Amino acid sequence: MNHGAPAQKHYTQIRGARVRRGRSARPFAALIALPFLGCSLLDNPNPKLDVETPVSYREARAVPAPAPALDWPREFRSPELTRLSVDAQAGNFDIAAALARIVQAQGQAEIAGAALYPTVNADVSADRAGSPGTLHSKRGPFRTVASNLFSLGLTASYELDFWGLNAANARAGRLLLEASRFDRDVVALMTAASVANTYFTVLGSQDRLRIARQNTQTAERVLKAIQNRFSVGTASALDVSQEESLVDTQRASIPPLEQTVLQSKNLIAVLVGRPPESVSIKGGSLDRIFVPHVPPGIPSQLLLRRPDIAEAEAQLAAQNASVYAARAAFFPTIRLSGSGGVESLLLKNLFRSDAFFGQMAASATQPIFDGGNLEGQFTLQKGKQVELLQNYRKAIVQAFTDAENALIAIQETTRHEKLEAEVVAASTRAYNLTEQQLHEGTIDITTVLNTQQTLFQAEDTLSQIKLQRLTAVVSLYQALGGGFARDQYPVTPDDQPATDSGTILPSGVVAAPGYQP
Repeated sequence: MNHGAPAQKHYTQIRGARVRRGRSARPFAALIALPFLGCSLLDNPNPKLDVETPVSYREARAVPAPAPALDWPREFRSPELTRLSVDAQAGNFDIAAALARIVQAQGQAEIAGAALYPTVNADVSADRAGSPGTLHSKRGPFRTVASNLFSLGLTASYELDFWGLNAANARAGRLLLEASRFDRDVVALMTAASVANTYFTVLGSQDRLRIARQNTQTAERVLKAIQNRFSVGTASALDVSQEESLVDTQRASIPPLEQTVLQSKNLIAVLVGRPPESVSIKGGSLDRIFVPHVPPGIPSQLLLRRPDIAEAEAQLAAQNASVYAARAAFFPTIRLSGSGGVESLLLKNLFRSDAFFGQMAASATQPIFDGGNLEGQFTLQKGKQVELLQNYRKAIVQAFTDAENALIAIQETTRHEKLEAEVVAASTRAYNLTEQQLHEGTIDITTVLNTQQTLFQAEDTLSQIKLQRLTAVVSLYQALGGGFARDQYPVTPDDQPATDSGTILPSGVVAAPGYQP
């Protein structure tokens, strides 16, 4: 269903109301602007997004579904993973840096909004001056003249924001603050996914390590049986050497797996913001991890659930305001200023009614020639607007792609795991038969070696596929926004930029045709 027309009508009503208020309240300002600029501030439509929203995913039915829980790592039902995820959200250095960027953006927003208010300064001075007597008499007597001057006053200035330049800059500052908050959510989601994936890598490596050690013991047992056959002349030295090679291969696979386990644990320590020595990770097995079912919902829901889309959207909306401000800079600047206070030669007379002084002034400055500075600034802001528009489009398309890829990975790894489990079962049966026949002396050594290698490889592959399936589920949680809720950062209606078609999203940017909230 296309909601573009109602949204456009809603915006047109708002925009028309603003234009009517401007025409009735500021006729004199518009009259001043006409001789200097042949264009209007309102003839700068924001760019069309033109991003098609698919109706459904290829790998899932189009059924609306609630967003994942904010603490989605709990869905895997691993107390240790849950604890590590909570610790990471509290102690991760990247999240802390993102929070610091929010504070910086808050300061920038306050700076940008300061121009909307008058500036008032208090002035207090006490001066004593002396002039030589030779300046007051040509023949004498010469006497130095001293005098005091006491002053207490206020000075104030205010720029009338007829064209909305200061308001646009303030709006851009507020939206960039929103973008920094969304950036923090992006970092938090990436951190949660990294903790889960790294923890599953620990478990998967521990599983492969157990399999490698068990296979080493099995190969050593077979080697002993072949050596016994060699001692009675029913096996050759080549048979013994081949089995010894298999035993050594299994032993050689253990150190890299141990290294992966230890280094993955250290990586988790970095993610939770602590040194490796102070983090205890027991681990376990992937077989004990519950694989949750994650309903993807419909693609259009991603527009409200992905923090990276919200961030790109807020950045584009802020840039739209910056373009408006760059256009408004062509108009005259009108400033009011005034000062007043009391002044006296004697301190005791400072607060008399006749010690008051005051001054008021108004000025208007119209840029005429600046070497192309204003044109360059306007071109610069328009270029940034186009860049951020493309970033926003890419974020939307990338979100759909991430979800599709995760759904494909879950479906295919689930099927692959089932098939590989059948391979392991068949290989186990084949190996049990060959080992039995080996002890009976009714089978050749080459067949024993082949069945061993097939079983060992199948078991190791199955463990890796289980890891791939879990990481695919984590990828789907991440693709769906991981419980992100953008309505926790409300944007005021004044922060909605001008639009031309489509549905107005919470931060004011228009969604693609076909968007369904």
